[in-house]
Amino acid sequence: MEVIGCFFSRRSLSAFPILPPRSRRRSFQSPSLVPLMMSSSPSSAQEAYKGPRPRRDLVGDWVSSNNGLVRSLPIYIGGLSLLVVLLNRAFSGIALVTDASSSQSRADILTLSLSVTNLLTGLVWLSIRPKYVSPVIPCGVECMRINSDIADLAIHEMRWVWESLSSTTCCRSLVVIYGGNCFLQIGIAAESQNEIGVAMVVDVHKLLQGSLCRSAIGSGKQSYLANLSLYPGRSELPFLPSNTQSVILQPLGDRGIAIVGGDIIRGFTNLDQFMVA
Repeated sequence: MEVIGCFFSRRSLSAFPILPPRSRRRSFQSPSLVPLMMSSSPSSAQEAYKGPRPRRDLVGDWVSSNNGLVRSLPIYIGGLSLLVVLLNRAFSGIALVTDASSSQSRADILTLSLSVTNLLTGLVWLSIRPKYVSPVIPCGVECMRINSDIADLAIHEMRWVWESLSSTTCCRSLVVIYGGNCFLQIGIAAESQNEIGVAMVVDVHKLLQGSLCRSAIGSGKQSYLANLSLYPGRSELPFLPSNTQSVILQPLGDRGIAIVGGDIIRGFTNLDQFMVA
């Protein structure tokens, strides 16, 4: 049992850095220092900082805040250009019938083509909009099962890992399997079919025989299922909420695996995956 404790202590501490003891002591300030820090003026703080300052993308910010206007802008430009060409044709004394030998007619035809292209571009921009994915509420029951044979240090480390993941990522379920035993099942879990309000028990033997876990443990690399509903192997994880959106399978050596379930499609960023690893 000390192996799992050492593993979590090593991996979790490397993934989630802890401040050294000296930094922790510095975080407690004397009350007499607080007024001095509050009284410092912003100008003096700006003069003291000599590092690089972040640059603002004014054009990008304006486009983001006026998304609808920018998408419809080609329609306005194309319509205005079309109107100008027709007015110029009507008031310039040129015949309305196009003449291939006239340079003005050829220029008008080119302008009309560009105007129609702008109109079509604006219509396409308005019809195609990015789809915003929102998190779902997991369908299940609250669960916190910890193997009683684990050392206190390992229990402390696993609970700390869970609190860190659930507060900083989209993680809503966490299951840790090691050495053929389920050491941790915490978060939202699927409800048992036999008992109401009770979380489903993880069938470790059946889980490890599934293709998802065998592939992850065999390769020794993290497997990220960004959209769980697209994978046929989702049926191998019945203990997770039925509407779990994404899953991370993190091998724990060659004897175990950690399963992290999220509440949003593609919700785990590269940094989140690195933290889990």
